[in-house]
Amino acid sequence: MKFKLLTIETAPEAVKPELEAAQKAYGSIPNLYRGFANNPATLKIYLGFNEALKEHGCLSPVEQQVVYLTVSTENGCIYCVGAHSVLADMASMPEQTLTELRNETALSDQKLNALRNFTLSVMEHRGWVPEQDIADFQTAGYDQRHLLEVLTILAQKTLSNYYNHIAQTPLDAMFESRAWEK
Repeated sequence: MKFKLLTIETAPEAVKPELEAAQKAYGSIPNLYRGFANNPATLKIYLGFNEALKEHGCLSPVEQQVVYLTVSTENGCIYCVGAHSVLADMASMPEQTLTELRNETALSDQKLNALRNFTLSVMEHRGWVPEQDIADFQTAGYDQRHLLEVLTILAQKTLSNYYNHIAQTPLDAMFESRAWEK
């Protein structure tokens, strides 16, 4: 299915403010947002995730990017890995950690690796996470709030990863420096 990448001019009135805000924030509108604009509810829900996590999230920006990148690499989402690699740079993620995430290898930072492992376990077991994996997550210093945030990010990334697979969303110029392939 070929998705139209809408512009501020061609988008439904309901999402024009969101596209204008993205244009102002990034200098251009990410192709993901332009595709999601075809359904105002989808774009608003996706952006709502971003705002809620930014305002109320308990994981640090680097930890959030660990989850975003773990989900996106595991799902093989070329678009999201490129985009979140740039966002990880903006969050001051250590280059070694970003390289390990992009290479889908264990992280040298033990706490971040526990977060990565827990995220992978949630995905692998479809939420039926073994007790030992939950215990390892807790031992690393994470609690119920963090667990819920991992699930929230997983839901958000599943939406965008699957859309990008179906739509074959082209990577924006602003993310090309961190292009990635599975």
